[in-house]
Amino acid sequence: MEKENKKIYQLIILGGGPAGTAAGVYAARKKIDTLLITESFGGQAINASIIENFIGFERINGLEMAKLFEKQLRYHKELDIKIDKILTINEKENILEIKTQSDVYYGEKILLTLGRRCRKLNVPKEKELEGRGVFYCSICDAPLLKNKKAAIIGGGNSALLSVLDLNPFASKIYLLTNESFLRGDDSLQEIVKNNPKVEIIYNVKVLEIEGEKMVEGLKYKDLNNNEEKKLAIDGIFIQIGMQPNTELVKDIVSLNVNNEIIVEPLSGKTSHPKIWAAGDITNLPYKQISTAIGDGVRALLNIYNNIQKTDIKEFI
Repeated sequence: MEKENKKIYQLIILGGGPAGTAAGVYAARKKIDTLLITESFGGQAINASIIENFIGFERINGLEMAKLFEKQLRYHKELDIKIDKILTINEKENILEIKTQSDVYYGEKILLTLGRRCRKLNVPKEKELEGRGVFYCSICDAPLLKNKKAAIIGGGNSALLSVLDLNPFASKIYLLTNESFLRGDDSLQEIVKNNPKVEIIYNVKVLEIEGEKMVEGLKYKDLNNNEEKKLAIDGIFIQIGMQPNTELVKDIVSLNVNNEIIVEPLSGKTSHPKIWAAGDITNLPYKQISTAIGDGVRALLNIYNNIQKTDIKEFI
């Protein structure tokens, strides 16, 4: 199909993380005329220094994994791939229009796999030491702090769960929050407060992460008296929340209170009949590489059934 002398794809996949990669591979194998647009490959996991829970690899770092994702996608020559920044998503005359920095693309259907990003502290050395002591995923990176001192920043459930993830490994855990109380569930608070490894520091403003090649310490302000203090640590887990990359579609599909795209769990369908979503951008639980891959495959197969006008119930 053509629109203004431009090709109209059967499907456009937005994002090149685990969900988008899996969907792209399956789209190629199902012979769906597909374009995948992404700024980069690998998603959030590209920042992980070591990944030990990705099945098939005892150990792999995020950059290596991202290269493998790209290599497998490019193996399928029938899959069009564009490295570009997505600017807008609109619907015109029943066709979905994707504007990027360099071009405009058209598709009959869209699969959103744009993932999410960690909220950052935005303090000195945070960016420079990402993956070298600055972490955002305790499930992924807690084993790297074996017999070492760790700090967790945050006071909600994510921070408290990170304490549980670190407990089997770290020799000492500092939990720092900018409030005078913890916001997580009472049951989690009780476990954390009764853990002899854990020292909770309230009313804190993190000022700077210290270290050159690796994290060596943390500087913070005690908001009770405005005194600056330091902690000698080997790693810091920033758990102040996640932000799904849904800004482009907030007026197109239904979002929950956390700005995640609401999808049907078995299909990945959104509130828009031509748009599916998969991975960390959705309201589905357990934000992991493996679950994102499964989400991408499931959504893609539902899209294929939709194109073929086949009732998915036939395959359940």
